[in-house]
Formats: sequence, C-alpha cells, structure tokens
Amino acid sequence: MLETVASFDRIGEENAFAVLARATELAARGRDIINLGIGQPDFRTPDHIVEAAVKALRDGHHGYTPAIGILPLREAVAADLNARYGVNVSPAEVMIMPGGKPTMFMSILMFGEPGVDILYPDPGFPIYRSMIEFTGARPVPVPIREENGFAFSAEETLSLITPQTRLLIVNSPANPTGGVTPKSEVDKLVAGLAKWPKVAVMSDEIYDHMVYDGETHVCLLGYPEIRDRLILLNGWSKTYAMTGWRLGYAVWPGKLYDNARKLAVNLHSCVNAAAQYAGLAALTGPQDAAAAMVAEFDRRRKVVVEGLNRLPGVSCATPKGAFYAFPNVGRTGWKAKPLASALLDEAGVAVIGGPDFGVCGEGYIRLSYANSTENIVKALDRMGEFLANRKAA
Repeated sequence: MLETVASFDRIGEENAFAVLARATELAARGRDIINLGIGQPDFRTPDHIVEAAVKALRDGHHGYTPAIGILPLREAVAADLNARYGVNVSPAEVMIMPGGKPTMFMSILMFGEPGVDILYPDPGFPIYRSMIEFTGARPVPVPIREENGFAFSAEETLSLITPQTRLLIVNSPANPTGGVTPKSEVDKLVAGLAKWPKVAVMSDEIYDHMVYDGETHVCLLGYPEIRDRLILLNGWSKTYAMTGWRLGYAVWPGKLYDNARKLAVNLHSCVNAAAQYAGLAALTGPQDAAAAMVAEFDRRRKVVVEGLNRLPGVSCATPKGAFYAFPNVGRTGWKAKPLASALLDEAGVAVIGGPDFGVCGEGYIRLSYANSTENIVKALDRMGEFLANRKAA
C-alpha cells in the first residue's frame, strides 16, 4: 500500500458537490429532481462577457500571462473597489486567482501549522475548516447564530482569540446562512483587533453585490487599522454567473503578496488568458445583467422565505444577502442530514444538511434560490407534502 502524508487523512470536502452528483445520478435514471443544493446562478454569463473571451482567443491570447494576472484586469479590480467602496487599492496589491478557493487555501497555508489557532465561521463554507485541519492548525469555530440574524458577533468573536490565534476568517454576506453583518459589529471587531496585532484577517466577500432590504455591504478594506494584515477574497463567479470560468481575485497586504505569488507560480502558473479578458469586460462593461440577476434573486428570496414559513415544523429567518435560505427544521422531528437525504431520495428536492457547514448547523438545512421561481414553488410544494406525510425515521 502507498503511504501518503497524514494531512490528507484530515482533509474534508464540500458536500454540495456530492449532493449535485447524487441529484444528477437520480435525474439520469429518469427522476424529476429540483436542485436547490448547489450555489450556482441559473443565469447565462452575460453575452458581452462571453464575446470578450471569444475575441481574446481570436486575437491570439493563447499563452501564459503573469502569475499575478494581466495588468489591465488588476487595474480594473482596483478601480472597481475604489468606485464602490471609496478605498484606495493599488493594482500591485491585486492578484488574479483561479476562483475563490485558492485564496482560502493560500491564506490558511500561510498561517496554519500545529500549535496555531485559526478562527472561522460556523456554520460556514466547509472548505475553511477542511483546509485548517489539513495544515494541522486547530480549527476554532465562531458561532453564527440565528438570534443575531446570522451576523457574526464581534464580542463573541473577540472572546475566542488567544495568543495562539494567527488568522481570523470572516464572511459577509454569508454562505450558507445569507447573513449580513452590520457596520456596527464590524466596527467593534476592528476596534477589538487592536489588542491582537499579530492576528491576520481573511475577509470572504464573494457575495458583496447581493444584499437586500436596504442593507449595505461593509468592505473590510475600508478599515486602515487592519489593512496591513487584511486579505480580501472576491471574484466574478456569483455576481456575473461565471462559476465555471474559475476567475477570482485577492488583495494581499505587504509580504503576503509575494508569498501568494510564489504559491501561484508553484501551483497553477497563471489564470487562463481568455477568462481574464472576460473578467475585464465584466468589470468595465454594462452592469445591467448583473443588477437584473440580483433583483431576480431578491424576488425569489421572498417566495422562498414565505413558502418555508408555511411548511410544518419549519421557520425561516429572512436572509439579507447572497442567494441562500437557512431554515430552522428543528420542530420537524428530523435531524438535518437525514432530512436532506430523504427530501432528495423521496421528494426529488436537493438541499444541503446544515451539519455539512459545521457543528452549529444542526437543526438547519440550506436552500439555494439560484433556481427559477417555478422550480422553487414546485420544490416547496413537494417539501410540504413530504413533511405532512412522512415522519422522521
């Protein structure tokens, strides 16, 4: 038997892809499956973005680019952040990445080792904990509570920091809860971090365009007190329906930028050129399609929340961002993961059990409303019929 290093025994997965595979398998057998599990917009990438990639290929952009990304795209990212948040970002701080996950991977790899604590949101994106455990660092969950509107609590977060803490991961708007943390809590967090100058922060802001009900996204780049230790994660996947393009960006402080550059050289060399030109067209071209997507997600959000709150044993707080609902299913009598499995196998509705996002996820399931209103209504009807007629196993 081949022996691999022990860290691979600790690495986890993202169960949304396992649910997607199971849903695809059932559909291939002829089952009518409605997938509310995967976090992927059901819209096409806007035409002008696609055409920019086609033009780039026809113009001969077939080769390597700099590992950090082409300069026009890094300039466009810096300009976009300045226009939307009033922050001064140099293109020399921006790195173009193949999606969002490499920034998570690199950030955790830079700080994670045995004897170190890394704080992450729970429930939260499962790759955070997976990569922390891979490095041998101790994962310290920051509870994200329904009673706080699924915003993080600055007081609770700060109480978990110790001299062993090296990295804090925050995510707003949040996956899987749809929570948006208000500025007052972010202000408290930043003020409290003054006591912990050696704690780096990775802010996952991939859903920053998707906020509702008059909420405002707070970009952590707007806090000069932590700019020298702040890593920003963002990208094109959600905003422009570009999940399969694998295009993201990060803003790295100081020497971390060169660390990330070296990792990029060793890992993926560069992001493919055509995708970068598509990303440039996305940022500098018309924003109508992106705005229309967010407006449609808002309409679907209301349908989802209203429908979930009518289901027996289910209650759902209104998500303020992203395109997820995180209903409380504690009164149904079901544990979350068995319920998610039964809904897929018996009702033909794919959702994700809350524990796949952390220990604090028990009692909840995640639904993505990045699907048509027609399918959402049909799925809610199926869920209602299931819960009315099927008792917990």
